[in-house]
Amino acid sequence: MKILVTGTTGYIGKRLIPFLIEAGHELVCCVRDAGRAPERFKEEPKITFIEVDFLKYDSSITIPKDIECAYYLMHSMSSAGDFGKMELECAENFKKYVAGTNLKQVIYLSGIVNEAELSKHLNSRKQVEEALQSDQYANTTFRAGIIVGSGSASFEIIRDLVEKLPVMITPRWLNTKAQPIAIRDVLAYLSKAAGDERLYNNNYDIYGLDVLTYKQMLLIFAKIRGLKRYIFTLPIMTPKLSSYWLYFVTSTSYKLAASLVDSMKVEVVGRPNNLQQMLDVHPLSYEEAVRKAFTIMEHDGSPSSWKDSGVSSRFGKKLSAYITIPKFGIVEDKKERTVTNEKNVLAKIWALGGQTGWYYGDYLWKARGFIDKIFGGTGLRRGRTHPTNIQAGDALDFWRVVLADKKEKRLLLYAEMKLPGEAWLEFRIEKDKLYQRAVFRPKGLWGRLYWYSVLPFHYFVFNGLIDSLVKEAK
Repeated sequence: MKILVTGTTGYIGKRLIPFLIEAGHELVCCVRDAGRAPERFKEEPKITFIEVDFLKYDSSITIPKDIECAYYLMHSMSSAGDFGKMELECAENFKKYVAGTNLKQVIYLSGIVNEAELSKHLNSRKQVEEALQSDQYANTTFRAGIIVGSGSASFEIIRDLVEKLPVMITPRWLNTKAQPIAIRDVLAYLSKAAGDERLYNNNYDIYGLDVLTYKQMLLIFAKIRGLKRYIFTLPIMTPKLSSYWLYFVTSTSYKLAASLVDSMKVEVVGRPNNLQQMLDVHPLSYEEAVRKAFTIMEHDGSPSSWKDSGVSSRFGKKLSAYITIPKFGIVEDKKERTVTNEKNVLAKIWALGGQTGWYYGDYLWKARGFIDKIFGGTGLRRGRTHPTNIQAGDALDFWRVVLADKKEKRLLLYAEMKLPGEAWLEFRIEKDKLYQRAVFRPKGLWGRLYWYSVLPFHYFVFNGLIDSLVKEAK
């Protein structure tokens, strides 16, 4: 069967694709930016990538007519602006794109929406369900609550809270009930639904074995990690304070934190159904899901992360727009050193950030990350998905990977921190020389004042960084 996949670069999309390939399907994968197509799928003969922006309908873009099934996996919860309006626009444009095809089924991953009063985020999911209705094809909607898996937003937020805070003073929504589901089970439901006519024009809640409060989830997580944690709820903590609490303690953005807090006040407990028997899916408990997530992280690293998807990016343009560093109106810091072991230097460069750190002056990098958080930026807590592998589009602390080419021996990062201008950090090896270049394009007087105020720190940090890369790689 030929299947259309949207949300290809997202957390779910990257993990679903291997399941569909293994099942023998041919895939047409939609990407908003061709530069962000997942590297590991580019050589797969059963996958064709097409560049399409569902926020803007373009009649010149043609979806293959012979697709029979489509996965609708696009969400805009932490995007700037009115995400509800954006999600409806995506749904309407999706229908326009598939209008001339042989599409028979659309499979949509939504949220559990059983309460009378829904959060803005969950209400948007429900509206998208309605917007996707069409006489052309049948809809199959799976409604999930909290998805637990390595790299999922929920998992990483819980992990941040448990591993960093021995004592938590928390908002009262921690007593709200939810029914978490393992990412393994979500993928099983999604992959088995393709072409199953029993599921046509139906919606199903999908969930794990346990109904738990968020407080119970934190305590179970702590038990698995062998940590003693004390949690106290504070009834007077407002949603805004709760959002700031999540934002400063975890790796999430403030926009995503605010959306999550809004949704966490709503119970997400699934309605009973016979879907498990129909599709032969055996859900994991919450504890099993957490343990499985850590097993995957320890062996292979996370195959996808919410941090690498568009929801954690400040990019307003395609990656290709940032590859060419400006030549005029910039200030820069350039360093070069002789390389004696090129392979090892590249390995060190490819391991930058995250748990590895920046090899020199980590306390200064952390201080800059803290300042960035105060001003509403991403900070350093975002880390990186894999300890040694990176590709264009990946998050790397408060940078975004624009270019990662080992053959060309070049890594280019673009700053997503709050700055009065734009910044790039480049590493390049040519003829036994390592070139390190920090470039800043200031915006007005404040931008120039910023650059000259941090120059003394740059002297220590960037000299120490390039020296460490060369020294430790000899």
